[in-house]
Amino acid sequence: MEFYEKLQKLRKNRGLTQEELAELLYVSRTAISKWESGRGYPNIESLKAISRCFSVSLDDLLSSDAILEIAEEDGKQKENRMRNLVFGLLDCGMALLIFLPIFGQRENGVVCEASLLTMITVTPYIKALFFVIVVLTILCGIALLALQSCRAAWWLNVKHKLSVGFSTAGTLIFVAALQPYAAVFTFAFLIIKALLLIKWA
Repeated sequence: MEFYEKLQKLRKNRGLTQEELAELLYVSRTAISKWESGRGYPNIESLKAISRCFSVSLDDLLSSDAILEIAEEDGKQKENRMRNLVFGLLDCGMALLIFLPIFGQRENGVVCEASLLTMITVTPYIKALFFVIVVLTILCGIALLALQSCRAAWWLNVKHKLSVGFSTAGTLIFVAALQPYAAVFTFAFLIIKALLLIKWA
């Protein structure tokens, strides 16, 4: 007997509706419907809750292969959430460039420190370019944090590429504009992302 058949049988034997079971397990009715129609498995935490709810062991609910498969999938999801969190925080950290005095500007023949907000002697279009790359990177970070549960294929495919792309573009722009501290700041974030991608590859 497959898992979805066992779950249906256990629920009906207890006289529960899908809505009532969903409330007991703290999940949506849609999730119960999905599990009972064989279109997916619950995560490890939900499996434990089902096991406690019906006083059955995980072995009674699933084969050992299915348990391993679910555990692997659960591990991948946690890893992906962690990666989104780290990338999102790093990208949002670019907001520091707006306020920290790590840009250089020449005033009366002397190079002075300035934040992106206080730069006044830099060409307006260069300052605008700096703002655009910083703001785009921050927006990418906000999207990574806000869309953690988004399963759209296009987003899953591009989210980390966008983050790495903005960091790379920022590093190159700051190097080309002779802003070494800003370039090092951005490059450090890029290296952290690259190391994480290698680690989780």
